[in-house]
Amino acid sequence: MAHKDTLSVLVTGATGFVGAALVARLALDGLAVRAVVRNKVSPTTAKIDVVRVSELSAETDWSDALANMDAVIHLAARVHVMTDTANDPLTEYRRVNVEGTLNLANQAAAAGIKRFIFMSSIKVNGEKTVLNPFLADDAPDPQDPYGISKYEAEQGLLRLAAETGMEVTIIRSPLVYGPGVKANFLSMMRWLNRGIPLPFGAIQNKRSLVAIDNLIDLIAICIHHPAAANQIFLVSDDEDLSTTELLCRMGHALDRPARLIRLPAAAIKVGAALLGRHNLAQRLCGSLQVDIKKTKELLGWSPPINVEEGLRRTVAGLHSSW
Repeated sequence: MAHKDTLSVLVTGATGFVGAALVARLALDGLAVRAVVRNKVSPTTAKIDVVRVSELSAETDWSDALANMDAVIHLAARVHVMTDTANDPLTEYRRVNVEGTLNLANQAAAAGIKRFIFMSSIKVNGEKTVLNPFLADDAPDPQDPYGISKYEAEQGLLRLAAETGMEVTIIRSPLVYGPGVKANFLSMMRWLNRGIPLPFGAIQNKRSLVAIDNLIDLIAICIHHPAAANQIFLVSDDEDLSTTELLCRMGHALDRPARLIRLPAAAIKVGAALLGRHNLAQRLCGSLQVDIKKTKELLGWSPPINVEEGLRRTVAGLHSSW
């Protein structure tokens, strides 16, 4: 890409769950990393230059952050939330995830950035699979404001790539887990660790997940791989698990046998609906599979760690907070 000894990469969302791990990996790889943060923090290594950008919007000036960079990895976003309190969620998602992203990308192209990597979401493909896994080149079917905003950002980026010659790489990820994971994944691990019986012993769904180390390994490859230019990739651990299987694997990693009650999925869905938690029931009982064949074939990539190792590392990173 750039004709110099060290590749310079700008990472937005650098203090987030994925961003912090990615910045550490890229610095370890010997890249010159500039980390974009909302609040000024001290760099953890001399190889990391920290810049503060207060917001991600259509008006943000990125000129200082983009100076002398070769590539951008854009992780910052208005993230998906289970209960959105905004009066018009789609407008809010578009303001940050579409307008903010495309403003950054336009300035990046004008600054001569060679490659722009965009962290998208499997929600662009849809919310669930029935017979076949999602493919990277399937017709998109986003269902919620977050998924719609990510899809619109993707479309804008691909148009910009065609107009300017800046290479764009899009990665759609399912649920990411690893040290520092939050939300439902963390809750389930805590319940298992405490020996709490859970009613998920008879769930026969299939869901794709991705360990954070596998995701950042793919991102790192996409920075320089020629075949990643102007492509959409799906990512996963390349092993799909039912909720029951996942809980059993979690229990093994915790060295705590999972205490699972064989309650039918239909009963769980009814109970969740009565509690107004339909979306949670879909995540626990529904299927969402991704096929990463394109990713593996075009990039010669395969996940460097398996599910067992991903869960082991997750547990090792969580014990200190219990």
